[in-house]
Amino acid sequence: MSPDTLTRVTVPRAGTAGPGARRRPRGRIASQLFLITASVLWLLPIAFTLYVAVRPYSDTRRYGYVSLPRHLTLRNFTDAWSQSDMPHFFWNSVLITVPAVIVVLALASGAAFVLTRLRLRVNVALLILFTAGNLLPQQVIITPLYRLYLKIPVPTALADSGLMYNSVFGLIAINVAFQLGFCVFVLSNYMKSVPGEMYEAALVDGAGLWTRFWRLTLPLCRPALAALATLLTTWIYNDFFWAITLMSSGDKRPVTSALANLQGQFVSDQNLIAAGAMIAAVPTLVVYLLLQRQFVAGLALGSSKG
Repeated sequence: MSPDTLTRVTVPRAGTAGPGARRRPRGRIASQLFLITASVLWLLPIAFTLYVAVRPYSDTRRYGYVSLPRHLTLRNFTDAWSQSDMPHFFWNSVLITVPAVIVVLALASGAAFVLTRLRLRVNVALLILFTAGNLLPQQVIITPLYRLYLKIPVPTALADSGLMYNSVFGLIAINVAFQLGFCVFVLSNYMKSVPGEMYEAALVDGAGLWTRFWRLTLPLCRPALAALATLLTTWIYNDFFWAITLMSSGDKRPVTSALANLQGQFVSDQNLIAAGAMIAAVPTLVVYLLLQRQFVAGLALGSSKG
């Protein structure tokens, strides 16, 4: 065979990258650019709100909101704190958020344990029912729920008027109802990952149903409970829709709806409202920082095998 008929094969030398290796850094750079762009777009409204909050109203009225500041001030934060009576409305948010989160996690963990560890014929139907509840838009039930709240009596200790409407108890109940389905769905999938051999060993040792739930299941579900507690605190605390719909008294509303007190009848100081919004967002950031480790662990559940 002559040398001309031989096919020349090029073998990459050591230390040189092939075509596949060259594509990997490009893909990594593209993904990093995408993540950076998405992060900037996500943080841009927050940064702009903070920028507006530290500018005086006279400055933005004269030069516009999209302009370089002539001077910065923190007076908007102090004025928003005092003019909107934020300490009182913060306490209203605590009275609504904390009981709602505790009740949702307690009911959801018990329901998820029953659905995953007790062999009942209605388990699948109940799980579908809980999941379907999340697909119901809130706006669909405004009118029937409003009429229902005007007729349901509650003890006077829970509501001044003796009705679910315009009561903290009614606002807690509706938040529990709408958040329960999602938490049951998440916790049931979490509990399915717990090995069944652990329950069999506990049953052999004489552990009852309550012991298996309280001492075995709940400690293992701590990351999921922390993640759900963070999400629930954010969702219920930031709720504005139900507070406006089911509350007629302004002094009973949570802090998110109390920001409306900073609006004027004809002219509104948007710098003052921006400062109030930044103050109202602080508790959710504190909750996330306190539960950050458990929150990330709960989100990463199931990402690895073993």
